[in-house]
Amino acid sequence: MARSPAGAWAVLGALLWGCGLTLHGGMLYPRESASRERKELDGLWSFRADFSDNRHQGFEQQWYQSPLRESGPTLDMPVPSSFNDVGQDGQLRSFVGWVWYEREATLPQRWTQDLSTRVVLRIGSAHYYAIVWVNGVHVAEHKGGHLPFEVDISKLVQSGPLSSCRITIAINNTLTPYTLPPGTILYKTDTSKYPKGYFVQNTNFDFFNYAGLHRPVLLYTTPTIYIDDITITTNLDQNTGLVNYQIFIQGSEHFQLEVSLLDKEGKVVAQGLGCQGQLQVPSAHLWWPYLMHEHPAYLYLLEVRLTAQTAAGSMSDFYTLPVGIRTVAVTESQFLINGKPFYFHGVNKHEDADIRGRGFDWPLLVKDFNLLHWLGANSFRTSHYPYAEEVLQLCDRYGIVVIDESPGVGIMLEQSYSNVSLQHHLEVMGELVRRDKNHPAVVMWSVANEPTSFLKPAAYYFKTLIAHTKALDPSRPVTFVTNSNYEVDLGAPYVDVICVNSYYSWYHDYGHLEVIQLQLATQFENWYRTYQKPIIQSEYGAESITGFHQDPPLMFSEEYQKGLLEQYHLVLDQKRKEYVVGELIWNFADFMTDQSPLRVIGNKKGIFTRQRQPKSAAFLLRQRYWKLANETSPPRPCLIL
Repeated sequence: MARSPAGAWAVLGALLWGCGLTLHGGMLYPRESASRERKELDGLWSFRADFSDNRHQGFEQQWYQSPLRESGPTLDMPVPSSFNDVGQDGQLRSFVGWVWYEREATLPQRWTQDLSTRVVLRIGSAHYYAIVWVNGVHVAEHKGGHLPFEVDISKLVQSGPLSSCRITIAINNTLTPYTLPPGTILYKTDTSKYPKGYFVQNTNFDFFNYAGLHRPVLLYTTPTIYIDDITITTNLDQNTGLVNYQIFIQGSEHFQLEVSLLDKEGKVVAQGLGCQGQLQVPSAHLWWPYLMHEHPAYLYLLEVRLTAQTAAGSMSDFYTLPVGIRTVAVTESQFLINGKPFYFHGVNKHEDADIRGRGFDWPLLVKDFNLLHWLGANSFRTSHYPYAEEVLQLCDRYGIVVIDESPGVGIMLEQSYSNVSLQHHLEVMGELVRRDKNHPAVVMWSVANEPTSFLKPAAYYFKTLIAHTKALDPSRPVTFVTNSNYEVDLGAPYVDVICVNSYYSWYHDYGHLEVIQLQLATQFENWYRTYQKPIIQSEYGAESITGFHQDPPLMFSEEYQKGLLEQYHLVLDQKRKEYVVGELIWNFADFMTDQSPLRVIGNKKGIFTRQRQPKSAAFLLRQRYWKLANETSPPRPCLIL
């Protein structure tokens, strides 16, 4: 029997809105239109790290009250980027505490003089805790390093009016047991070994805690009566596509709304009126994953036009949203997209690269998608945090299926299952769903990675968290990724799909490739017998250092990485005929980690180097993925130029 969120909602059509959990306030991606403008603030910002003992000198001296250069020396810091790797200062690379960014932004005259214009400051990502001032006035705070936040600054820039504004952002990258991801601060008190006040940041995840303004910062405008949010769900009635929409308006209760759905040729295929309804599209083109259809990733365009009458005259707002018509369902042994079995053959990734750290970079992003296309990968998980919105836009465009993961990684301590942690995790899932709910490429939410889900508090924690996520979005399945034993995992009963990480012959029985098949087959059989749910091998792999060769294979050689993958593939080929619905290699590319005796300048489990050059395993995986694609239908690839 299908446990299908999408299927359950199909019969409800436009009535679905009465059952979901409403999110307050929208987070639409800032697109330009006839009524909206945007001004990028990327480039060089003034920067300073607060190296004072208590890291609070910036607040004590109120650095936000005047230009940052007036309170001391500053550095040029590129935005977006992590601050850690762009300089030559070892102290800054490992800095923990408050850093300060500042940028003077010139404002178009119409933005500051037209009181019917709303001016919004949007920060794509500030890791981890951010406080924002405009012209010395506190305007916003945000907790969490991977999701956008914004604030209306109209009153500040229109009082005068001003020709420019000074934006100051203080960011603290400290992680505690109650943050996502969690961490701890360890003070070293032995003064015979460490200076007074010496401390280190400890974490329970295996990637470097890059920090800074990682994604674009920008200003954008809307009218004062504006389209605040749009929620789309889609379904099918035989060959007719059903597009259910709900639109939220701010600024007035008196307005008219016109909704049009356009195909790729710009032809209107359906129209509607009002804040909610259902658009019916006869003979609809469906959004299909890459390599699953000869015309994958078909996107319609939803055009929303708002008109309102004010004392000053007519006011209009326009917003366009790409829409993919597709369904998602889960049975006891299958993952279905548009009613057909879908097999995840893809990767896990990181937002990580030389120099820029976790900073968003278009050339790198396009290179990664070209490599995914070359590899024959149809999917990836946003391990272990939400990726930039632009990443998901390309996934929609190219048909790459996404398991969208929260920053719930490293949840190890009992403290991290407290009510304080749970409340923050619920808020983060609300922000994530609000941002990504309209992406057809997103087919499943992952609330965490490798938590200590065998601890007693984990049962209530994950039951509550998963139920909350389903209430936010009843149209998608929900999971978390486990590495716990099937007999003791207290969160697994609540997921729709079992996602399991295992590293046989790497972290245990290392060097013994001959035990993989037995151990992996036993893993799958135990999980399926217990839960009767489809299973994804969500991580597996081995480290290899480019140019290291050993035959017979030895650990860290390219031959060992290939050999380990081949042993996994033998079992996956058996079990995918039964109930295994996917395999995601760890990892797409080598990435930076904290320094340790176990890591040689980062984690080397990538099938590509950090510079995106293929190792031997990349060619093995490419051969496999194209073979898997050809088994279902002859691929007619959509070239990514």
